[in-house]
Amino acid sequence: ININAGIYQNAGANIVQQLAYTLAHANEYFNRISAINQPITIEVSVGTNYFFEIAKLRSLRLLFSTLAKEYNHNFDCHIIATPTKRNKTLYDYNVNMLRTTTECMSAILGGANAIANLPYDTLYHKDNEFGDRISRNQLLVLKHESYFDKVSNPADGAYYIENLTQQLAEKALELFKDIEKNGGLITQLIEGTIQRKISESAAKEQDS
Repeated sequence: ININAGIYQNAGANIVQQLAYTLAHANEYFNRISAINQPITIEVSVGTNYFFEIAKLRSLRLLFSTLAKEYNHNFDCHIIATPTKRNKTLYDYNVNMLRTTTECMSAILGGANAIANLPYDTLYHKDNEFGDRISRNQLLVLKHESYFDKVSNPADGAYYIENLTQQLAEKALELFKDIEKNGGLITQLIEGTIQRKISESAAKEQDS
């Protein structure tokens, strides 16, 4: 069972919306499938806001765990993180490399189970060996030269990140409850409410 939460980020949803919509998405599965006897995989897109993206992944795991307990689902979610496509530029591929590197760093520190890096030229080239090799090497540098694989939960206990995690989780839970009170994710998608709110957030982001 797979949830593609990356579509919300790439469409322009803010972090609270991404978390709430992903939780509502998971809730639809729990409501419609009597027994889920395997971990649910969640694909997440990671943006540029370094500390907030670390907190986003941590909040997601916390929220999922809280929801899963209500359905006696005893598996942790499996998070696969990918850098967002939303902030990549056609004009300077070196900037794309920098952005994907920091986004992968956020994913690692946030506790993603797996990371699929985005080639720097993915917006304007077809898949090619060079772009794929660079994207793999970025992760290898983080592992073998920056030692990002040596600590299992490096952000644990960091006051700022812990505080952000709690704030995002609380706000997302509030929005999730509002979605459920108004018919759930599928109903709001059919009505166009989710799309409208994401569009408003995307426009706000472009203006800032």
